[in-house]
Amino acid sequence: MTGIRYGFTCGLVIGFTYVFSAAWLHAADRTEAQPNVILIYTDDQGTVDVGCYGANDLITPNMDELASTGIRFSQFYSAAPVCSPSRAAVLTGRYPQRAGLAGNAGSRPGAKGMPTEQLTMAEIFRAAGYRTGHIGKWHLGYRPDTMPNAQGFDDSFGHMGGCIDNYSHFFYWNGPNRHDLWRNGKEVWEDGRFFPKLMVREAHRFIDNNQTQPFFLYWAINVPHYPLQGTDAWRKKYQHLTPPRRKYAAFISTMDEMIGQLLEHLHKRGLRENTIVIFQSDHGHSTEQRTFGGGGSAGKFRGAKFSLFEGGIRVPSIISWPAQLPQDQVRDQLAVSVDWLPTLSELTGIPLPQRRLDGHSLVPIIHSNKVASPHQQFHWQSGRGMNGKPQWAVRKGQWKLIGNPKDTSDRAPLNDSDQLFLINLDEDPEEMENIAEQHPDIIQSLEQLHLKWLQEVQLDATPTIPKTEAELIID
Repeated sequence: MTGIRYGFTCGLVIGFTYVFSAAWLHAADRTEAQPNVILIYTDDQGTVDVGCYGANDLITPNMDELASTGIRFSQFYSAAPVCSPSRAAVLTGRYPQRAGLAGNAGSRPGAKGMPTEQLTMAEIFRAAGYRTGHIGKWHLGYRPDTMPNAQGFDDSFGHMGGCIDNYSHFFYWNGPNRHDLWRNGKEVWEDGRFFPKLMVREAHRFIDNNQTQPFFLYWAINVPHYPLQGTDAWRKKYQHLTPPRRKYAAFISTMDEMIGQLLEHLHKRGLRENTIVIFQSDHGHSTEQRTFGGGGSAGKFRGAKFSLFEGGIRVPSIISWPAQLPQDQVRDQLAVSVDWLPTLSELTGIPLPQRRLDGHSLVPIIHSNKVASPHQQFHWQSGRGMNGKPQWAVRKGQWKLIGNPKDTSDRAPLNDSDQLFLINLDEDPEEMENIAEQHPDIIQSLEQLHLKWLQEVQLDATPTIPKTEAELIID
């Protein structure tokens, strides 16, 4: 089972909306007791690129503090190895294919993005009486109906495309030159000001403006995504490292410093104990030319950004809520970014809407390392194929099958016989040996599972019931 389908006739829809509305009103009556929620979503951060994940050459005390005051996941996955679909998944609790955005959204004004019929975490929180804010990267659509304010966010500050120069705030890749900095749908200019510091300023402002009601903040930090523009103090600190690790490390510690300033602000306002902070990278580290060919690390794992080997999709992830959740613990069960929405629903008491979700609440495993993963299986597929062949993967238990694999870490060559790459992760977590020939029965079973899944998510990609009519989401 990959989720739960809530089927409704017209009469049942009316009944559901009444229940959802009543639950929302009940939630609104107790907003003072409800926790705040901050989702820190980093960009192109490697699988092990935090001190608490084993990076002994990086200085990351604030990310480490999140782990010491919460739960660190050792086997946590992004739902996609590239930016936009991973973001669609975390905000909707659905596979990117079911969320309607299996590949990257465009970075030009007017570009389409995630379909507006999709329900976001922000819309659900706002309907429950939360104030909602987006800060940082969006990359889920670049026209008014797909930008943050139309997708449930009361306040938004950041860039709509895939990446920017952190000082000029112009799109980084190629011409024509395009300035990309927006506040609530209107272009703003902050010439020469360091974007990570601007994000901290905006986060402080959002928190200060919403101290008397619960808030949800989606802080989509555009770091350590290229360009690798760490501050001078951190560049000097890492002079002993060789490039590109040196440049990457400076940007990681710059980001950690910014996260620390946010956490300190919560402490000063007396809000830290009752604020759920979730930390996750969107996918693995980049090995692109624009990032000097690398700098990040997946440790022992093969793969990087764009790859469905572990290094492309296994990410650092932490949840911390000092007032309620266990602290300084590790969970080894398989978990995925789509799980955050149902997890937050259970922790905050906010009801989930009438949509099929692919995520499951992680609350049971947060409280116990002995509870089984809620996922019997999970699937990935790239939005656009490599040479006409989409990269895909399915994991069931210790077995993982990758179709048309791509190794962006260049750990070992791939040849024609590797078009179906089978791994037993218990025996080969580094994914260096293809054992497909030894297990044709497992290959057949996993292929059939994936084909069935693909047909299902393609049929279910676009909701037939408008969200404003069926679920009383207040826009």
